[in-house]
This record gives sequence, C-alpha cells and structure tokens, in this order.
Amino acid sequence: MTKISILLPYKENFSPIYPGAVSLFINDTLNLSKYKVGLRTIMVVSTVIFSLFIVSYSDRMLVHDWRSMPEPWLLWLNTGVIILGSLVFHFTKLASDKNQNDKTKNGLYLVGFLAYSFLIGQLLAWYQLMGSGYYATTNVANAFFYLFTTLHGLHLIGGLYFWGRTTSKFLGKDSKAEDIKHSIELCAIYWHFLLAVWLVLFGLMLFT
Repeated sequence: MTKISILLPYKENFSPIYPGAVSLFINDTLNLSKYKVGLRTIMVVSTVIFSLFIVSYSDRMLVHDWRSMPEPWLLWLNTGVIILGSLVFHFTKLASDKNQNDKTKNGLYLVGFLAYSFLIGQLLAWYQLMGSGYYATTNVANAFFYLFTTLHGLHLIGGLYFWGRTTSKFLGKDSKAEDIKHSIELCAIYWHFLLAVWLVLFGLMLFT
C-alpha cells in the first residue's frame, strides 16, 4: 500500500515532526487493487463487444428478410433467476463484510445454484425454440438470438470459474479474511454487470 506524505504550511496544523507544516498521511489513495482494475478492464472490453453486436443487430433488423422470433416463457423465468442471483450476491457481500460466515457460505452456494439454473434454463429455451423450427440458419434474427445468449452464457461460465475459486477460498483455511472479502466483492460486481447486460439484450430482443 502506498503512503503519501503531504506538507501543508498551516499554523493550526503544526506538526512537531515537520516544524511549520503538517504531516498528512493518506493510506490507500488508489483504492483500486490490480484485480479490480483487471475486472473493470474485462467489463469495458465486454461492453464494447456487446455494443458492436447490438449496433449490428439494430442495422440488420431493418432489412426486409428480418423475421422476429417468439420469446419463450423460459426467458422470463431465466430473467427472474439472474435478478435473484444478483440480489443474493449483494446480500452475500454484506454478510461477508459483517463476518457472518454462515450467511456468506449459504449465499455463495445459492448464487452457484442460481447461476447453473440460469444456464440450464437458457439451454432449455434453445431446445424449445429449435423444437419449433427456429434454427440459427433459418433466419438472421434467430442467429442473433443464439449469438447473444451464447456470448452471455460464456461470460457467466467465466464468472462461475471465479465464483468457484472464491468459494474454495472461503471454505479453506489458508486465505486471509480480507482477501476472501475482496474476492466476493469482485464477483458480486461482475454478477451485477452480467445482470445489466442480460436486461439490455433481453429488452432488445423482446421489443424488436
């Protein structure tokens, strides 16, 4: 951690260590760890990628051969699941900050269950659509649907990898409490990001 000394020549802030000045120490001036910077970089890059595909989607839907596909009811259920998962991760982070280990452990387990449920629900939605003849090669709108859900699913699988590492840290006895709290915070931020991305994608597909 960086410790910075700032000298201010104010009489009322006289310091015996530095005559005629004040010794002001600021800890954690840059409150972003390298992991937080890495996470933000990932989210920025992912946002750019999704934005480019959304722009392509918006342009392509103006062509005459565009045929909108129906929204399976499972997508509504999956949306509720990912919203619930984000809320659970938020409260899990709060429990972790308060050193409520039992609530933290249960929250981590529940987040994992909801994440896997979301992925399975997306696969079932695929199966339902393909059973009705909506294949990726049938229409461009169908192809975009499978593309969006695949990209989002891959991002969620990546999140599950780090969720697994965080849960292993929590259950183990080798990691420091502060490191575990930091990992839970980062995972929660990423889960909120995945929720925001899904709401944008689902809303786009729903209203077009």
